[in-house]
Amino acid sequence: MTSSAKRVPIPKNGVDYRGKVVLAPMVRSGELPSRLLALHYGADLVWGPETIDKSMIGTTKRTNPVSSTIDYTRIPSNTSRSQGFAARESYIYRLHPAREGSRLIFQIGTSSPSSAVEAAKLVAPHVAGIDVNAGCPKPFSTVGGMGAALLQKPDHLASILSALVKEVGEVFDIGISVKIRLLETAEKTEVLVRKLCGTGITGLTVHCRTTPMRPRERAVRDQLRMITDVCRSEGVACVMNGDVKNRDEAVQLMREFGADGAMIASAAESNPSAFRTSATGGLLPWREVVHEYMKVAIDVDNKWGNTKFTLGQLIPGKSQVYRDVTGSKTYTEACEALGLEHLHEQARRVDERLGLYQCRGATALKKARGMNKSAQPASERPSTSRSAESDTRRSQSERGVGAFRMTV
Repeated sequence: MTSSAKRVPIPKNGVDYRGKVVLAPMVRSGELPSRLLALHYGADLVWGPETIDKSMIGTTKRTNPVSSTIDYTRIPSNTSRSQGFAARESYIYRLHPAREGSRLIFQIGTSSPSSAVEAAKLVAPHVAGIDVNAGCPKPFSTVGGMGAALLQKPDHLASILSALVKEVGEVFDIGISVKIRLLETAEKTEVLVRKLCGTGITGLTVHCRTTPMRPRERAVRDQLRMITDVCRSEGVACVMNGDVKNRDEAVQLMREFGADGAMIASAAESNPSAFRTSATGGLLPWREVVHEYMKVAIDVDNKWGNTKFTLGQLIPGKSQVYRDVTGSKTYTEACEALGLEHLHEQARRVDERLGLYQCRGATALKKARGMNKSAQPASERPSTSRSAESDTRRSQSERGVGAFRMTV
């Protein structure tokens, strides 16, 4: 690239995606401990998991004195008003300004310029950039007009990016970017990319799969050189994504296709030391990675459910320790299963702060009550006729009870 090549200016609080190998946005696998671990092993930047604009709007922002994190929380919508703040708040987003802020990209799920701006302003002072998800093919995203659905409405997508550039990027001096997928033809993709590059964004990531394609299908890179050329002509950094296994391969692919950066997803999910170069030893054994992950997760009081899920990705599925860890209900039990006795005291304190001992006690009590009930003679058990049960279900349905019981 010559010195006279066009470049969209990088805002003073933003970051240039050029020359970077980064962690992809991943639901559940992109939470705070996973991002910090990726940075520890050499990731240049980290994307947080897609966060829906409407879930951020109306959150309470707090600085956590124990973990030194900034937490965005809200009372769950199914909590009654009478419970008030006695109910446990749900974490919507957590970030660590000192350890990741200057290298963190907040990815937003949106279908509205105004909602995108309102949500982005909440985190803009604490991150290096805002990225719009225009590539997720999952129904929970596309049904709401978000994710890959935006690829079918390029003018609308461009309006969202333009609003973010003007009302968030220019105000907070950070970059705005977008992550897309390939369209059906190279011609359609080129038209889309040129339109998006004209909105003032500083970066564009392309997932080298079309919307109908699934992760098990090999990435398609036939259009990649064209996309990188268009981005370069518009002065926008282009990051490639799809089947990038490690840092060494990322650098090689960047050279081959002229990409400015590369994004690692599933390979980092199973072993974040994928960001290490072969010169520094390459992939580390899973036990070493898990040990480091547990230290980070305990340090930031990560939600146990997310920690347990992530451990399930990092530990070989056929091992006995996998079964022991995935059967654990607290940090203390997991440390015992992993042989991390030196973390036991820290784990115990985190369990107490997160209320895990209390939850475990409640579960044990419920189980004991169930066993006592089943031990009763049949003649002593309360009987409920099928017709009575049917009547109860019908009356509940008529009142709307359970009508909104759904899993997202």
